[in-house]
Amino acid sequence: MKWIYLLLAVVGGIAVGIQAVVNGGLGKRIGIIEASFMSFLIGTAALFFVVLFFGKGNFLAISEVPKGQLIGGLLGAFYVLIMVMTVPKIGVTAAFFSIIAGQIFISVIIDHFGLFGGQTFPLDAKKAAALLLMIGSIYLFNHK
Repeated sequence: MKWIYLLLAVVGGIAVGIQAVVNGGLGKRIGIIEASFMSFLIGTAALFFVVLFFGKGNFLAISEVPKGQLIGGLLGAFYVLIMVMTVPKIGVTAAFFSIIAGQIFISVIIDHFGLFGGQTFPLDAKKAAALLLMIGSIYLFNHK
């Protein structure tokens, strides 16, 4: 059953790759902030109907969650804005190289210190070398 989730994650990654170029093109036509807004507006409308017909959660429980867990939407909006801004300038691959590097960098910090209630996975020399190689790969990919 685990393979279904791995496959879904791959499909999600494909969707994000397509989203980047679609939103980048939209940003060129209507503006960066406007395209980011439209992306979230359409996504919000779609999720509204998914919640309406398939939701089984409890919106009233929102008052009981730690307030820091409510910034996910802001982080998502920031991500979309950055992608709309950068993809037309540097391309999808360069943008994703950088996005993935940022994700891994912050993930290493979160794991090393066990931030946000996560388990601790200390940074060692091998992981540090891998981070440096990733930074080098971003440089090589974008160097002319």
